Amino acid sequence: MLLQLHPVNPQPRNIRMVIECLLDGGVIIYPTDTIYGLGCDIFQHKAVERICRIKQVDPAKAQLSFICYDLSDLSNYTKSISTPLYRLLKTYLPGPYTFILPASKQVPKILKSKKDTIGLRIPDNVIARSLVKELNHPILSSSLPGGTKDGPLAGAPVALLVEEYTDPEMIVEKFGSLVDIVIDGGIGGILPSTVVDCTGEEPVVLRKGLGEWAMEPNP
Repeated sequence: MLLQLHPVNPQPRNIRMVIECLLDGGVIIYPTDTIYGLGCDIFQHKAVERICRIKQVDPAKAQLSFICYDLSDLSNYTKSISTPLYRLLKTYLPGPYTFILPASKQVPKILKSKKDTIGLRIPDNVIARSLVKELNHPILSSSLPGGTKDGPLAGAPVALLVEEYTDPEMIVEKFGSLVDIVIDGGIGGILPSTVVDCTGEEPVVLRKGLGEWAMEPNP
């Protein structure tokens, strides 16, 4: 099902339709500030497993992340972090970044890595954040099937493949049978988020994506 949502003023009725789908254990494809991604309610265990089957990955090795509405969610899903780290997150978010942080006990085990960490995103995208706000807790964030560690288009031999990952009408043709709803929020991007590991003494960039990174960001 292809469902249109206005990128600036998402229709409340359609937002509620997506939320009902998520609460029922559904899987969606939705826009972010980077690429279109697979998503579900993080507390719907079977839906998370379904996404892992779609991507043909072991849940224990999937390195899944999720989207929060704002930094107020940190206290719920991450362990206590330092003031400098909080300031760093506040500088870069919302934005095209995924931050690896120590996970709290409230994070479902299926989403945690073996290191007890979680990837957290706050995208600069009205639709994605509206869904999280209405749901009242995070949604899963995962690239579409066929992606690689450097993004869904890495190594793509034909430029036309871009449309299969950026144009909602093409996305629903290619992936619609695998999910319950494909959200049309306009043409998506082709670069994934920049992934930054913040579990050590200094932040370490694990993947360079759309987000520019400076070790000493301007306040």
